[in-house]
Amino acid sequence: MSTKLNQLIAIEKGAKSQANADVTAAYQRVGKADLLAGISRTYRPLDDMGEELPSESKRVQVRTREVIADVKSTLTRLFDVTATKDTANCSAKADVTVDGVTVARDLPVTYLLFLEKQLSELKKFVAKLPTLDPAESWSFDEVSDCYATQPSQTVRTKKVPRNHVLAPATDKHPAQVEVYHEDVVVGRWTTTKFSGALPAKEVGDIDDRLGKLLDAVRVARETANATPVTDVEPGRAILDYLFG
Repeated sequence: MSTKLNQLIAIEKGAKSQANADVTAAYQRVGKADLLAGISRTYRPLDDMGEELPSESKRVQVRTREVIADVKSTLTRLFDVTATKDTANCSAKADVTVDGVTVARDLPVTYLLFLEKQLSELKKFVAKLPTLDPAESWSFDEVSDCYATQPSQTVRTKKVPRNHVLAPATDKHPAQVEVYHEDVVVGRWTTTKFSGALPAKEVGDIDDRLGKLLDAVRVARETANATPVTDVEPGRAILDYLFG
């Protein structure tokens, strides 16, 4: 049964984790000088009457060649798995298809991963797109290159003082007059509103297409990741050259 690219990605993660742990352990082993050192001492007096002393010995517990061999073994696996994955990435491709229409062909899996991330970021941008005020009636105005409402008119008024005679003048008393103000139309405002926003339906359609495109990219990525891989094994040659 052949290994697929998505399975290999999981294998690489484990191989990388194991290699990091093994190399760290190897680094610590060769850093302990006392484990690398051994000794053997025996004592012999100059004559038969001399004091006898016990022998001393300490075995070498860490051998550098063995540590190198362990490092080579764990790194060979990591190098081979990563080389196989990266080689497979070059040939793992898929089409992005939305509603039966192929939008893009033969996109490599690495690009599909990039595209998925970018489209996910675009969702935030689309969500912020301004929409036209639904309380107004809008149409696109070619001259101003944006949306505009139909002109509406409102009046401008001005308060004009008026006199109201409460009692007419007589030969004995002046007229009693009350002053009041009357609103008189003195002009008309003609107002047209403009907006650089978009109709809500247009923004909704963009968001809908983005959702479909993102789903299609994810399907394409999974399709590309299901590509069978062929083992590539450069690890031994590389590490044999390094360590001899």
